[in-house]
Amino acid sequence: MPHVTTEASHHPLYVPLRAESSSPPTTAPAPEPAPRPVPALRLAPDRLRNAIAAGAGALALLWGVQARPSARIDALFATGAHLTGLLAGYGVLVLLLLMARIPAVEHGVGADRLARWHARGGRHVLGLIVAHALLALCGYAVHTGTDLVTATGGLLSYGAIAAATAGTGLFVAVGVTSARAVRGRIRHETWRAVHLGALLAAALGFVHQLAGPDLASSLLTRWLWSMAHATVAVLLLWYRLVVPVRAALRHDLRVVEVRGEGPGVFSVLVRGRGVARLQAEPGQFFRWRFLRRGLWATALPFSLSAPVRDDTLRITVKALGDHTRRIRRLRPGTRVLATGPFGALTAHRRTRRKVLLLAGGVGITPMRALFETLPGGPGDITLLYRASDETGLVLRAELEAIARARQAALHFLLGPSDGAFDPLAPRALRHLVPDIAAHDVYLCGPPAMARAATESLIRAGVPASRVHSEDFDHA
Repeated sequence: MPHVTTEASHHPLYVPLRAESSSPPTTAPAPEPAPRPVPALRLAPDRLRNAIAAGAGALALLWGVQARPSARIDALFATGAHLTGLLAGYGVLVLLLLMARIPAVEHGVGADRLARWHARGGRHVLGLIVAHALLALCGYAVHTGTDLVTATGGLLSYGAIAAATAGTGLFVAVGVTSARAVRGRIRHETWRAVHLGALLAAALGFVHQLAGPDLASSLLTRWLWSMAHATVAVLLLWYRLVVPVRAALRHDLRVVEVRGEGPGVFSVLVRGRGVARLQAEPGQFFRWRFLRRGLWATALPFSLSAPVRDDTLRITVKALGDHTRRIRRLRPGTRVLATGPFGALTAHRRTRRKVLLLAGGVGITPMRALFETLPGGPGDITLLYRASDETGLVLRAELEAIARARQAALHFLLGPSDGAFDPLAPRALRHLVPDIAAHDVYLCGPPAMARAATESLIRAGVPASRVHSEDFDHA
C-alpha cells in the first residue's frame, strides 16, 4: 500500500485526517496513464533571449552606420530621439511577439515567464517612448529657437507626429492600467479593452517611423522594418484569431457536465471531436472562453486537472470572482472556445528519476494530472498538498486512489498559513522527503506560497534549475 499521511509533523496545529489503511479507495483505481503525445517544438528561454538581444544589437549597428554625429545641441537631442525611437519601435515588436501565443515559444519558455518578460519589457519600452518624445521636443525647440509649448504645436502640425502622439497616449494608458495598484481596481474586461489599444498604438507608431529620417533614407531599412512588422502582425492574427476559430470549428467543444468538488470549487467537463489531436499534456493549460452571456468576452487560463480521455477535457476551478461564479452555472451543451495547449510545466522538464509534486490550494489541478501520468515505480513520485484545513483539499479521493494504485507517497499538509509551524520549511521538507535533493520538483500554488516554497526547496538542497513552476495568474 502507498504511504498516505496527512501529518506535516507532530505539531498540534496539524492533525491527521486518515492513517494508512487497507480499506478500498472511495473511487476506482486510476487507469493506466495515457501515452504521452509527440513532443512539440520548443524554443529554449536562453535562445529566445539571445535572439531578442541580437535583434536589438543589429538595429543599433544599422542605425550607427547611418548616423551623422554632430556636436550641436539640437543634433545631440535629435540623435538621442532617433536612437530611443528605433529601440522603442523594436521593443513594441518584441512585446507583441511575446504575447502572440506561438506554440514553440509558449511550450519552451512558459506562458508565465513570457508574461513576466512582457510586463518588465513594457515598462522599459514605455520609458523609451517617453524619452523619445521628450528628446524630439527639446531638439525641435532648440532647432527652431522656440519654447516647448510653441514647439509642441509646431510638431503636431505634422501628420506623422500627430499619429505618434496618439499612439503614445494609448501606450501610456496601457501602462497605467497595467500598474499593480490600478489593475486590481478595474475589471478584467476593462483592462483587456485598454490593452488591445496597444495594437492601434503600434500601427500609429509604424506610420510615424516610416516617415522618420532613420527609415526614409534607406530603401533596404524600410523594407526590413516593414517585413518585421508584417511578420509579427501575421503571427498575431494567425495564433490569436485563426487558430482558435479553426479549432472551435474542428473540435466542436461543448460543456457536458459541471460537477461540485468542494466548497466553492467545481470541475467542468468539456467534450468534442478529435480532442486527442490537440496533443494536450498533463500540466498544461488552455485559455477558455465559454460562449454564453456574461462569459464570451473573456478568456481565462485554467489548467487540465486530468489527462485527456474519451475526447474529454476537464478543468477544476475555484469561484473567486464574478467570472468564475458564472462558469459554475454553465449548462450542458454550452459551446466552448479553448485556445492551447500552453505551458511548459510538463514531463519534458524532468531530469531525475524521483519527482516531488508540491501544490497549494487549487494549484493541485495540474499536479493531479501529473501525479497520475508521470512515469515512475513505487516510491518515485511524491505529492505534498498544502491547504488551510480539510475542506480545502480538492480532488482528495482521486489523489488517494492514484497514490494507492501507483504506490506513490501522498502527504496533506494542513494548517493556517500564519501558524507557528511551517510545513514547507527546509527542515520539514527534508523530514517528509529525506532525499529531497535528488528530486525534480514541480510546484504550483498561490504566488506567495510558491515564492516561499521555492526558497525553502533551495535551502533544503534542491538546485534552482530543478524547481519547475508556472504562475498561471500571469498566463
